[in-house]
Amino acid sequence: MKGSALVMVIFLLFLVGASGCREERKIDVASRINPKTMPTMTTENVATFISDSGVVQYKIVAPLWQVFEETQEPCWLFPKGLYLQKYDPYFHVVATVAADSARFFSNKKLWKLDGHVELTKVPKDLFQTEQLFWDQRRGILYSDSFIHIETETQVLEGLGFESDERLTSYRVIKPQGIFPVEDGKIKMFN
Repeated sequence: MKGSALVMVIFLLFLVGASGCREERKIDVASRINPKTMPTMTTENVATFISDSGVVQYKIVAPLWQVFEETQEPCWLFPKGLYLQKYDPYFHVVATVAADSARFFSNKKLWKLDGHVELTKVPKDLFQTEQLFWDQRRGILYSDSFIHIETETQVLEGLGFESDERLTSYRVIKPQGIFPVEDGKIKMFN
């Protein structure tokens, strides 16, 4: 038994010695991270409120939210879609925005909404387009794309759109569509 014990001790010494001789490889993960091209924050299944001076202004819901703070053009990216609610001071929803994807350029305070973009405004106004910009600094919404607008009294369609951000004063740049005719004259909506 002394021989087998000696073999076991020699084997253990060999294992300890072999592991001590092994070269350790360090991986420098930080060298592979480039903050100029990677998001500084990635969040999934987001539902968050945004406030101004302690008053809740918006609710954002998105499957994926990426923040790029170190890029040349800092932005928030919502590549899988965005749903936003706008509140009045009494926390009533006054408008909603939905888009297939969205990008917020934080330095410019500019939103770019793409895909099936749909805005609703209380009580029943509906705005649909494929691309919409919201310039928060200037307080305007605009688009060069086709726009479809439904209100309680009319339907408007055309190419291009400009509006104040409250959607109370807007115009379609190049109106188009079918207009009702009464007595040989185009019926005007009031």
